[in-house]
Amino acid sequence: MAGKGMLSLDRLRELVGDGTVDTVLIAITDMQGRLQGKRCSAEYFLNEVVSHATEACNYLLAVDVDMNTVGGYAMSSWETGYGDFVMRPDFNTLRLVPWQEGTAMVLADLEWVQGGDVPASPRQILRKQLDRLAERGLGAYVGTELEFIVFDDTYESAWDKRYHDLRPSNQYNVDYSMLGTARIEPLLRRIRNEMTGAGLYVESAKGECNPGQHEIAFRYTDALATCDNHGIYKNGAKEIAAQEGKALTFMAKYNEREGNSCHIHISLRSTEGEAVLAGDGPGGFSKLMEHFLAGQLAGLRELTYFLAPNINSYKRFVPGSFAPTAVAWGTDNRTCALRVVGHGESLRTENRVPGGDVNPYLAVAALIASGLHGIENELPLEPEFTGNAYASDKPTVPSTLREAAALFGESKLARTAFGDHVVDHYLNAARVELAAFDAAVTDWERIRGFERL
Repeated sequence: MAGKGMLSLDRLRELVGDGTVDTVLIAITDMQGRLQGKRCSAEYFLNEVVSHATEACNYLLAVDVDMNTVGGYAMSSWETGYGDFVMRPDFNTLRLVPWQEGTAMVLADLEWVQGGDVPASPRQILRKQLDRLAERGLGAYVGTELEFIVFDDTYESAWDKRYHDLRPSNQYNVDYSMLGTARIEPLLRRIRNEMTGAGLYVESAKGECNPGQHEIAFRYTDALATCDNHGIYKNGAKEIAAQEGKALTFMAKYNEREGNSCHIHISLRSTEGEAVLAGDGPGGFSKLMEHFLAGQLAGLRELTYFLAPNINSYKRFVPGSFAPTAVAWGTDNRTCALRVVGHGESLRTENRVPGGDVNPYLAVAALIASGLHGIENELPLEPEFTGNAYASDKPTVPSTLREAAALFGESKLARTAFGDHVVDHYLNAARVELAAFDAAVTDWERIRGFERL
């Protein structure tokens, strides 16, 4: 059943007709996990975009985080003329945008002008893995848990201060604190209620450890819808914060304290809706669950790049920080990269590697691809880890983007699951980020070296 705020085309026509809606956003998700697209007049959207789609420059999947054109991409370059691709609306995603007056939104899939999907599109990458699951009579259900830090500064003042000396909205650890969350309840309430009005199912909000850090949890649903909702929520939360004169960040590691995580819960069901991970085996696992979990373990290091895509992502992985370092699984064990939670129909795995900067489509695609690797090869599941995995001799999550990108590029699993074009495309994105970082002179270097070296 459609959630509150979700729209049919007929309902949109009614809202446009009575003047309630005058603008329709059409958006895609880029490599960095951001919404990009156009604001269309509602009349134009109904008259033209609905039947004919719309177009955008294909450099949207070939730029860095600053929107600079960069070399090395086969699909988009000066040599190919930076042409267009087609943004084809997925009307299943049509909804109201309560935090923008008179506005609706629809997400789009990307196609080439000449026809055919754009393989490097994050939404298409996930669709391909979901199709592989469907061939086995399976579907994936996912929940993402995004943390963020709220500041009393506006985004503009934070920019002017070069993100130094910002004032967090809480001055101390407010993990589970009712008093701490009450301090910024007007903002949290707006985000919760307006996400509900955009068709998302909000569960709860809670404080976290880093000053100003909070988490809003949403109900799990099918994998594609969860990733769509993730991007809409992340973009919308920033817009609502800006309207309230505040700023919030989802970056993986804002400071030396606790980072912003994005734990991803995933389970499988049959196409009839039956839970298939629970069974009569040890721990209440089915054989499918054993293979699915074993595949995620086997593929974790070489697919980490899709879980931790930025330089900053790797600064979360600190022993004793609740961010994982050990490639291990355990039952309700938060020191492991893979935590198994629930039982019976709720049995699922939680991948604790991603941070708040993750692109959800790529991350969930990686979890499915590695899980399918385990299922297809009937990989045996190693014994669960008990105790403190930070102190174990288990293999570790890659500690830098450079290491993760190298493993990704050499991964037979990645190239089989995603294709050479996709792997090479995202490897180039990693090279671009590494080159930019290697050329930067940081505050850390100036403070240590200006006078004393």
